[in-house]
Amino acid sequence: MKANSPEAAPGRDKAAEMAQEDRHLLALADAGAVSPGYRVDAGAWERGRWLAVRWIDGAPLWNATALARGPEGDRPSVRPWLLGIARTWAGRLERLHAAGWAHADVQPTNTLITRDGRAALLDFALSCGPEMTSRLPYRGALTHTTAPEIADALLTTPADTHIQARPPADIWGLGASLFWCWTGYRPVPYADDIPRADKLRAIAGGRRLQLEDARPWSFPVFEEIIAACMAPAPDERPTADDLVAIIEAAQ
Repeated sequence: MKANSPEAAPGRDKAAEMAQEDRHLLALADAGAVSPGYRVDAGAWERGRWLAVRWIDGAPLWNATALARGPEGDRPSVRPWLLGIARTWAGRLERLHAAGWAHADVQPTNTLITRDGRAALLDFALSCGPEMTSRLPYRGALTHTTAPEIADALLTTPADTHIQARPPADIWGLGASLFWCWTGYRPVPYADDIPRADKLRAIAGGRRLQLEDARPWSFPVFEEIIAACMAPAPDERPTADDLVAIIEAAQ
């Protein structure tokens, strides 16, 4: 169950986002991109909006990958498990992309890992679909997993301009999240206390921490998958469908 917080700081009460997520879930279910049973119900309360979705029994990606971040993660059982997470995550995105949508907020907090090692997507409030009317302007999501093209658009457009996120940005977010949660380091190095615009400039400018300098142990196939997802140019990244095929061939 999700509900808005009227006491949140100015601009942080998410009643409008919650109503938008409800509309998105209905459209995504109708397009076959998410299970119709994922959305349970939604409505208004005296101070805003609420939304109920199906409970997913899983751990956030960061928590689930804790073992893999240390040298003890270098074991035969961990390698196929990490590849399985990446494959099922790409499979979830494949359904959205085939329907003409981008999740637009692919990041560790919005990804749960179930006990059988499958990835589940959460939070579709910011998703960008083929219908762009009657929606809040998309102005990016979590900075640390923002694709370079989105970072550049955020820096070069007015704050009220809608940016249409597209599937390659989701692929970048997937690669950046895997990088971060496997190595323990965000893929683009910058200080926590600098302005967001400076962080976005670092991302748009192509600054990157080298994976071979950050990895907890060597896993060439996984490293190649992350590198492909984080190709600087959107058209150089694999599609979600291609990514599923690449990982299945590696397993």
